[in-house]
Amino acid sequence: MADDSRNIRQGVINRQGAIESYAAIGDSFTEGVGDPGPEGTFVGWADRFAVILADQLAHPETAQDGTAAAHGHFRYANLAVRGRLLDQIVEEQVPRAKELAPDLVSFCAGGNDIIRPGTDPDDVAERFERAVAELTRSVGTVLVTTGFDTRGVPVLRHLRGKIATYTAHVRSIADRYDCPVLDLWSLRSVQDRRAWDGDRLHLSPEGHTRVALRAAQVLGLDVPTDPDQEWPPQAHRGTLEVRRDDIHWAREYLVPWIGRRLRGESSGDHVEAKRPDLLPL
Repeated sequence: MADDSRNIRQGVINRQGAIESYAAIGDSFTEGVGDPGPEGTFVGWADRFAVILADQLAHPETAQDGTAAAHGHFRYANLAVRGRLLDQIVEEQVPRAKELAPDLVSFCAGGNDIIRPGTDPDDVAERFERAVAELTRSVGTVLVTTGFDTRGVPVLRHLRGKIATYTAHVRSIADRYDCPVLDLWSLRSVQDRRAWDGDRLHLSPEGHTRVALRAAQVLGLDVPTDPDQEWPPQAHRGTLEVRRDDIHWAREYLVPWIGRRLRGESSGDHVEAKRPDLLPL
């Protein structure tokens, strides 16, 4: 299996020089759903991770023109779109990522395939590996992402075994192509319900922040806070309160989600990538 501690000890940045460009590809997780930004946009872990990467260049010795410009010459693109399946990401986003040819690409895909009834994680992994092979021939470094351990996520708990199988494949693929691994399965802090948005499918702003910190750690960067830092204590929730929250969740999120599935619609229909080009922050 891929060893995250190896990635943290050596660090992609330390081994290959400063990362000056980064492109994120994927679905709603990488787009940042659950972490609202201005004017109806989303922030998310990839945007937050980009800021951490850019901060590494905000020093006089790394600015090519000798100035201490904020974030140096760092550029960032986010091609992710909510609701996208693996094949859609490969068709729509991978070619653009290859065209941009950044120093780093984060590739998180397959989650929407895995949660669909009847899908085979072995088949999804084979298609994921073909995309990784294609990317590694064209870009600097490909950071791949595992699935979450969903034992504490009610709507996804029954898929834990399927997600674990896919996660094992992703780790094996990372080993074969020497990719650093953003291991979300081992990130204990996202087991807390406060790491998740009200829809129980996407991370909250704090959850996204913790993932961004872990991604930085994987690349060997110093981070201001441990992403696995314990959450503050919270008051006990009674059975009635939990049931009331479940009813609210079903009405506000589950029923509309089922409706979209029955109509063959996706939350990403008519949505475009929020940062299709490599641009300064």
